[in-house]
Formats: sequence, structure tokens, C-alpha cells
Amino acid sequence: MLIGVGLGPGDPELLTLKAVNVLKNSDKVYVPGRLAKDLVAPYADAEILEFPMIRDIEVLNSLWKENADRIAEEAREGNVAFGLIGDPNFFSTFSHLKKVMRKHYPDVELATIPGISSITSFAARTDVAVESSFEVSDGSEIGYMIHLKATKPKSIVKQLETEGYTEFIFAEKLFSDNELIIRKKEEIPEKGNYFSIIYGKK
Repeated sequence: MLIGVGLGPGDPELLTLKAVNVLKNSDKVYVPGRLAKDLVAPYADAEILEFPMIRDIEVLNSLWKENADRIAEEAREGNVAFGLIGDPNFFSTFSHLKKVMRKHYPDVELATIPGISSITSFAARTDVAVESSFEVSDGSEIGYMIHLKATKPKSIVKQLETEGYTEFIFAEKLFSDNELIIRKKEEIPEKGNYFSIIYGKK
């Protein structure tokens, strides 16, 4: 299994207990840079994989494939962790690696351990309270929507469809004993609760 492990914003004390446990118990740990390696150091001897900040997509695809080739066999035989700053599913190196793994090595199981993202760490560090809907952008076209407190999930989906969204996930009470995740649009219920989320993708 290949596990993307969120290491948080850079403070060694902001790693989650689960992240620490995964790092300690993995057969191999990789990271994309020195800062991540330093955060992982108390728990594992990590190896740095090269993920340069360049825009040449052909070069990037070649490097991602090369890294995937390197990881695949190890991830088939044991647990391989990939530790990175922030969260593995938000503007992350691991997202690119995951795509390549799914394309070339679909038999390798993938998982992620969430980490404190730059979005929530910014709010904490700057004493900003976000109390209504907000937008996060890196300058690219908006392609995703996360709707919190989705108490009327089916009607939310219908509205998002008019805005060009085509893929949806309903989630409720995540990481609890009563967790529910629905990936088929036709099975999304009429009612949710305060801890329900609708994810939409264009």
C-alpha cells in the first residue's frame, strides 16, 4: 500500500498521532524535500524523491512515472509512506503521484492520512475566523465545490448540476463509527445532517 501522509504546515508539533504511527510502522518512507525529511526524521529515515517545481508537463510526467516505477514494487509488498507538507489531497505533490500510480499500477492500494493544510493553518496563525462561504484559488479555473452542512444533499446536487458540476460524493460523519460515503449520484439521499458534505467536480 502507498499512503500519502500529511505532515502539516511545518511545525513538528502539528503532526497528527495517526501520521506519526504510519511513519513509524511503514516499511519505507519517501518525501519530496528537505523540510518534509526533517519533520519525518524523529520517526523514520526518509528518502527524498525529486519533484521539481517546473511547468514543462512532459518532463514532469517523465519524473512522476520514474518515481512511480521506483515505489510500485515496494508498495505491493509492504506499506510505503509518502510524507509531505500540508495535506495530501490539497494542491499536493501526492495528487500527481496518485494519478500516475492509478494509471500504470492500478493494483497498488492507495490511501491518505489528512494533515493540517495551509488553509486552516493560515486562519490559525493570522487569527482569522471564517464564518461563511469562502473561495480558495491558486489562479486556475474553479473546478471543485465542497458544500458543508449539506442537510438537503439531493437539491444541492441539482443546483450544482446547473453550474456545470458532473461528479458528486456525499459524505456524512467522517472518521466516526457512523461514517457514510456515497459515490453514486442516484443514491445520494434527500436529507443529510449538520455533519454532511457534498463534493462536486466539473
